[in-house]
Amino acid sequence: MKTYTTQDHQRYVYSIACIAALGGLLFGYDTAVISGAIGFLRVRFALNAAQTGWAASSALVGCVIGVVIAGVLSDRIGRKKVLVLSAVLFTASAIGTALAERMSVFIAFRIIGGFGIGAASMTSPLYISEISPAWIRGRLVSVNQFAIVTGMLVVYFVNYFIARSGNDAWNVDIGWRWMFGSGALPAAVFLVLLFLVPESPRWLVGQKETERAFRVLSRVGGNAHAERELREIRQTLIRETVSLTRLLEPGFRIVLWIGIVLAVLQQVTGINVFLYYAPEIFKKLGAGTDTALLQTAVVGTVNMLFTVIAIGTVDRIGRRPLMLAGACGMGASLFAIGLAAALQKTELWILFFMLLYIASFALSVGPVTWVILSEIFPTGIRGRAMSIATVCLWAANWVVSQTFPMLNENAVLIEKFHHGFTFWIYGLMCIVQILFVWRFVPETKGKTLEDIEKHWVHPSS
Repeated sequence: MKTYTTQDHQRYVYSIACIAALGGLLFGYDTAVISGAIGFLRVRFALNAAQTGWAASSALVGCVIGVVIAGVLSDRIGRKKVLVLSAVLFTASAIGTALAERMSVFIAFRIIGGFGIGAASMTSPLYISEISPAWIRGRLVSVNQFAIVTGMLVVYFVNYFIARSGNDAWNVDIGWRWMFGSGALPAAVFLVLLFLVPESPRWLVGQKETERAFRVLSRVGGNAHAERELREIRQTLIRETVSLTRLLEPGFRIVLWIGIVLAVLQQVTGINVFLYYAPEIFKKLGAGTDTALLQTAVVGTVNMLFTVIAIGTVDRIGRRPLMLAGACGMGASLFAIGLAAALQKTELWILFFMLLYIASFALSVGPVTWVILSEIFPTGIRGRAMSIATVCLWAANWVVSQTFPMLNENAVLIEKFHHGFTFWIYGLMCIVQILFVWRFVPETKGKTLEDIEKHWVHPSS
């Protein structure tokens, strides 16, 4: 039998975490591709404001359904098979939207893609958290968020170069099709690589496949690590039931509400207004199509760079400090954007505070919310419990994404930014987030998933 060194174990766990995180990359790619295409779609299909919002947000309806299905399936058939399903759905959506000749067909394939986004958004961080050693779990789950923002950045540049291949008339007719179709390539790569990763050891133990689980855990951290983890998982599963009613017990009821509120607050602080509609915002400020798409790529670059910093600090600084500091930065930036808009300051000020907001989000609320959601729920029903929180996250995302074009159309938000009221609403949500994290969210840095569960049963321990 081959003897593995500590470096071998680390390389192995990092490699499988990176493969699983490709689900996050496709999540980012598929949600952000709309940013470059929405203006051309609006002209191609003669969409009004509400229809434009529906074209942009329809995938999010599929996300909600995908999360619900994935939550049940991940507990029944395993995390890996759900990731394979999401890769298939990503591929079908990319091809279908690219070939659509009617808006109804386009919407149908966007919803199918949404199924894949929803499934990956829940299952990728869940899988990574369950296969990672406690001391690097936060960092590895944050890799999923890095993959999400990398997917967004890649598609921003893809959209930019596609748009440069022709004039606006060409983009209205053909260009947007290439933008959506380009997603088929990374989806196919994800599908192939998934056959190289093992199933989650925690799920395997729950299915009485202890030997397989031991082999996976041994490969991740050695035999001593595997024995210790198996012992803790078994002890936890003895206390678990397969029913969601466990989350309604006094010790766990608070866990569900913390997960739901954190998920909703990640979205209602306004992040996807900037990530999905940035080119349209820049166009309203007077930029041409190429310049607007390039400025959007700058937003994506800042998002990615500060996510890298978050990955390096989440296991050293901790979850709570990052969340509190990031929410403060986001709130200050949003209030500054609103003030600059109300005073009709130059577009440069708007861009500066927008980038400051993105940096604050990427450093904290973006990746750390997913880390916390992947950690706090009981093992036996983690898949379904996390799906509830993620459903609420996507529902909040849909509300923000659907309403933005209508606000835009009515000149409440964008028309030379002469009103800042909507940004101030998002800023108030940041204040709510600060108070909520400070009062209710425990620090989970360095704790095993089993220790975190014990905290809810015995809060004083």
